[in-house]
Amino acid sequence: MASYANLPAPSPEQGLNRYLQEIRRFPMLEPEQEYMLAKRWVEDQDTNAAHQLVTSHLRLAAKIAMGYRGYGLPQAEVISEANVGLMQAVKRFDPEKGFRLATYAMWWIRASIQEYILRSWSLVKLGTTSAQKKLFFNLRKAKSKIGALEDGDMRPENVARIATELNVTEDEVISMNRRLSGGDSSLNATVGSEEGTASWQDWLEDESANQAEDYAERDELDLRRELLVEAMDALNDRERDVLTQRRLSEDPVTLEDLSQRYDVSRERIRQIEVRAFEKLQARMRTLAREKGIVVPVG
Repeated sequence: MASYANLPAPSPEQGLNRYLQEIRRFPMLEPEQEYMLAKRWVEDQDTNAAHQLVTSHLRLAAKIAMGYRGYGLPQAEVISEANVGLMQAVKRFDPEKGFRLATYAMWWIRASIQEYILRSWSLVKLGTTSAQKKLFFNLRKAKSKIGALEDGDMRPENVARIATELNVTEDEVISMNRRLSGGDSSLNATVGSEEGTASWQDWLEDESANQAEDYAERDELDLRRELLVEAMDALNDRERDVLTQRRLSEDPVTLEDLSQRYDVSRERIRQIEVRAFEKLQARMRTLAREKGIVVPVG
């Protein structure tokens, strides 16, 4: 895919207000327009078509990025990471699947942002469990849900409730809350323009389908893990073990080791691995359809 060097890019010098005004000049696409552009990219590698797909969704990327404010990172860099995720989504988008690009792109945008935040926060990056990472990205949502909006330390009963809900210790909730407190800015804050004033959310208005809006509220990374765990039930014990050892382990076991364990040839282990992976993918897609969601499972 082209590098998109001519895409508008946020920067501290430029200011977010100017960037948000600039990306609003790109029109939203009708479903048929989006489909034809995506077909041109998939079939002909038409970079102009891909460019239109990206630019028409820059407002969506910015809107999602604004949801990750308050982590102590430059907002311009968070938006840039969101745009990277958007470009990855366009690169992999299949228009024949029957859903809109916005729905598919939201997973890639949010995954790109979260990876950037985790890389940037050394405390979170080093030695944390999956539960702690979930706490990192869900603490504000959990506080809002129970109305724990007080500044500083939370009340003990709120700490206990969140710890139970997110499956972490109360000390972890207190520590993470202290690290993340402060620095938030409201989407209702006004920004100036030559024509007058408006709020951030006015500039970030997105006209995507309700399905995409609903999908944005999901924690896609945790959702994908949940689908994976549930889909593993489709495998028998040997398939599950081979696939886990070969593809889901940080230190994959060799075909030779597994062939000795099961007293079969290496080629037979390879066949079991491929078959198990295909069954897992198929089951994850089925579960995703049944739950009414769209998650890349390939």
